[in-house]
Amino acid sequence: MTRLFAVLISLSLALAAPFAQANEPTPPALAARAWLLYDVGSGQVLTAQGADERIEPASLTKLMTAYVTFSALKAKTISMDQQVAVSENARKSSLDGSRMFIMPGMPVTVRELIQGMIVQSGNDACIALAELISGSEEAFVSRMNKEAQRLGLKNTQFRNAAGLTMDGHYMSPRDLATLAAAIIRDFPEYFSFYSQKEFTYNKIKQPNRNRLLFIDPTVDGMKTGHTEAAGYCLVSTAKRGSRRLISVVTGTTSDSVRTAESQKLLNYGFLSWETTKLYAANAAVQTLPVWQGKADSVKAGFTNDLVLSVPQGDAAKLKVQLESRQPLKAPIVKGAQLGTLTVTLDGKPLGTYPVVALEAVDQAGFFGRLWDAIRYWIKNL
Repeated sequence: MTRLFAVLISLSLALAAPFAQANEPTPPALAARAWLLYDVGSGQVLTAQGADERIEPASLTKLMTAYVTFSALKAKTISMDQQVAVSENARKSSLDGSRMFIMPGMPVTVRELIQGMIVQSGNDACIALAELISGSEEAFVSRMNKEAQRLGLKNTQFRNAAGLTMDGHYMSPRDLATLAAAIIRDFPEYFSFYSQKEFTYNKIKQPNRNRLLFIDPTVDGMKTGHTEAAGYCLVSTAKRGSRRLISVVTGTTSDSVRTAESQKLLNYGFLSWETTKLYAANAAVQTLPVWQGKADSVKAGFTNDLVLSVPQGDAAKLKVQLESRQPLKAPIVKGAQLGTLTVTLDGKPLGTYPVVALEAVDQAGFFGRLWDAIRYWIKNL
């Protein structure tokens, strides 16, 4: 017979809630088409409008161009100091947009092209990198789309590497936040390029178009975008203390507006929400009884830190309830799900999370299993 074993635990730790709540802080009103605020630590969306709307990403596309480039660097198929031959196609491709002013026959390295792509938002740099890595922009775009699928970007499709306006070229605010978080997570060694405030190439110095880098010292990325159809867009990220937030603002009317609205979102997230670790990776949430095993109990918890976000001041009200399958019978494989942890605030559920075995429990011998079977029978008389 199977029943649920429940343990109710009151928490005094600061927690974070993954879902909308009745007492959720009121987000700011933004003069933008669509936006989203993402807490990297908890993986929660704190506020959004049009999160899954397919929008023209303009130069925000270059986040994926950079992701593929960083992947090639990590795989050592290219190197930072490698000299790159610039094609006439790369030069011509940027004549109507932002560029770093590379020229055929002029020396340029991968490192300089990355700075040209990120700091100067150079379309020409994107094409040069695409041709270096994949042989052609078309082949590179195919790789961009494969990476989008692998990362779970459900409302993203690329038609070019630089973000030019084309039918069928789109992303969503949620996908943009997911991609930005992936760059931060997967390529921390290259992330500093996004905080670089200016770059000079071919004797032409250009500032980073992300004005928040010059206004807010906690902001260290990431990418601007603008076309007539897309409006002014900005994916920004800031770290204050141990917390990192990612803001996505799209479809504003000017550079100054996208900057101001992004600052509003970031301030809202840092001032109105708190994020904390509920359980550390591999720390036991509960020790559960085991029948017919070489051990009579198993530690249950999470293989990764469980980090959540709640409105400021609500941490002391949070409770958790662990529900496990009973009876738990050996053998139990390490990592097997044993139950779920439900987090509530003022009696309202905020989220449920799978709890797994932090260790394996082998099955006992014949007589051990027989003895436990007798004990369990007596226990349930």
